[in-house]
Parts: sequence; C-alpha cells; structure tokens
Amino acid sequence: MSSLPSPFTAAHRSYVKNLYRRILQNELDWIVQRDLWRARALSIRAEFERNRDIHDPRALAQIFTKAEADLAARKHPDPYRPPEAPDGTKWERNLPPPLGPIFEHEPYNEAHGRAGH
Repeated sequence: MSSLPSPFTAAHRSYVKNLYRRILQNELDWIVQRDLWRARALSIRAEFERNRDIHDPRALAQIFTKAEADLAARKHPDPYRPPEAPDGTKWERNLPPPLGPIFEHEPYNEAHGRAGH
C-alpha cells in the first residue's frame, strides 16, 4: 500500500485517527448496543496502544495493510444508519403537508373549458 503517509507526520496521525474511527464505526454497525460495543471498543483501543511505539515504517505499513484488510473483511453489509439521517428509516416519514393548494383546480378547469365539473 504505497499511499500510506510517512510515519509521525500530521498526515500519518490523521490516517491513524481515521482508521481508528472507521474500525470503531464498523464495530458499532455490528453491535448496536453501546454497553456491549464499549468492551469491543476498549479492546480496539488496546490494540492501537500496543502498536503506538512502533517506529519502523515498514512494520507500520504491514500493520496498516493488515488493519485495512481486516476492516474490509469485517465490513458490515448493511451498516447502521441513525433513523433520522438522510438515508435512515425515518427519513422524510410523516412530513407535514405542504401549505397552500397542491394544484390550482379552478384556473385549470377554466382554462380547459371544464367550468362546473
């Protein structure tokens, strides 16, 4: 994976944070209950902490490649979406009715010779 940022730069820190968040979010897709998810989140954090002192760029690249492969293999097929998010189960459900007429029947009928129908 040649697109990995060099270790100990701002881009590297950003990549590690992003990887950590993606792994946590994927676990939350599998385990929606926060109390059960929390134990898994702590073990993920421990894994990141174990690799914190690795300074060899090649070893880090191997770790990141393995982490990305594990994440891809464990990716949830139907990720959790909050109900009111744009693609959630409640999105646009029970919208209030539009204010004003939806269709102006009277002018249409007059224009098309349908007065009184």
